[in-house]
Amino acid sequence: MSRHLVVNLLRAPHKLLALILWLVALHSFLVGCGLVLQPPGLMAFAGFSLDYDRFFPAQGGVFHIVMAICYAMSAIDVGKSGRLIVFSIILKTTATAFLLIYYFVIDSKLIILLSGIGDGLMGLAILLSFCYYLSSSEFGKTR
Repeated sequence: MSRHLVVNLLRAPHKLLALILWLVALHSFLVGCGLVLQPPGLMAFAGFSLDYDRFFPAQGGVFHIVMAICYAMSAIDVGKSGRLIVFSIILKTTATAFLLIYYFVIDSKLIILLSGIGDGLMGLAILLSFCYYLSSSEFGKTR
């Protein structure tokens, strides 16, 4: 990312928040597609057995795609999406807790740990950029 772009994003907190939400939406959409399609090579690479019932992973994939739509809806107009953004933070926090607990208590697959860390970082990015936006002079202007 160029220095100029970073400076412009920091001067426009609503654009920074929108960019983060768009990136999270893209991530969720891609994960969702992977879970719906379940390509054997990808599933094996992630450490999962190829002998499994495909329904529940596919259902989880559809859930990820629906959440991607929610993140995108938030990104379109951050000034009018406060509750949806808070919901996104709650969702990422819940996902992080679930994945980390699952990793440490149930199944220590690296992909589960990395997913938990990734969701935590995405949730933190949304939270910090949302707080930055709320504390900015833009907050009242973009609502």
